Amino acid sequence: MSRLIAFFAAALAFAAAPPVFAQTSYPTRSMTMVVPFSAGGPTDVLGRILGQRMSQSLGQQIIVENVTGAGGTLGAARVAKAAPDGYTMVMGNLGTHAASVGLYKNLSYDPRTSFEPVMLASTTPMVLLAKKELPVKNLQDVIALARTRQLTCGNAGVGSISHLTILLFDKLAHIKVQHVPYRGLSQAMNDLLGGQIDIMFDQVISASPHIAAGDVRPIAVTGPTRAAAIPDVPATAEAGLPELDTLAWSALFVPKGTPKAIVARINAAMGEAMDDKDVVARLAKLGSDVPPPNARSPEALGTLVGSEIDKWVPLIASAEITAN
Repeated sequence: MSRLIAFFAAALAFAAAPPVFAQTSYPTRSMTMVVPFSAGGPTDVLGRILGQRMSQSLGQQIIVENVTGAGGTLGAARVAKAAPDGYTMVMGNLGTHAASVGLYKNLSYDPRTSFEPVMLASTTPMVLLAKKELPVKNLQDVIALARTRQLTCGNAGVGSISHLTILLFDKLAHIKVQHVPYRGLSQAMNDLLGGQIDIMFDQVISASPHIAAGDVRPIAVTGPTRAAAIPDVPATAEAGLPELDTLAWSALFVPKGTPKAIVARINAAMGEAMDDKDVVARLAKLGSDVPPPNARSPEALGTLVGSEIDKWVPLIASAEITAN
């Protein structure tokens, strides 16, 4: 969370004059929001909540289309190649717009140059979970146990936020867990619930129901502060590992070359969604934080993308992992 404070501050420096919307009647037909992950996942849920509210502001329906594969890069690539007319957008995230640079040697797009950033949509910390039978109560217990035997740790696949968080955890704690990749976090969660794996990092947005039900043991939330959705779970900063500061984030992008007036129109509609009390409540219930007004500019999102690439690509290189 602390890293985003710098991005929010930077957004003020990029503050521009009030947007001038296109003089045309854009939009005149329905739009497509590509979600490059499976239906029912955190990005999909977020996209549908925002898309529904943005449709009200834009006066046209936003149709959510799930285009899965290759860690989300297939869906992102499709939008990168789409006509820059404002009718195709993508709900990207850290995987599609940062980690992909280090993971895919033949990536068909560049997150920094193939898109026009629209707005940061949400942030949510990760939470370290352990199976109930594991003899640990806190983060230091997990680290100590990992030094006596190799723990199995599930993730949503190479380059996913859950995978990157594990890599960072390994590096900072000087341990080496056994990485167990899945097609998605829901499959990893099923195995954690069944005791087939020891630990995993999940987004607070999707882990909260399992924590509330007492089916898993929450260990720590990544970052300097606790998460409002699970206030009894300590932050990694409290638990002695402050550098384990990882946020899952999602953001909206359109193809490079989309007219600035159209980007501004979509940005404004998304801003209205962010200010909608019902939207805020629904996202808060899921453990997702809506970005503050000074973090909602396209420039702020561009700054975030560059910073995340700078953070994660060297870690991916040092771990010698690739998705090709």
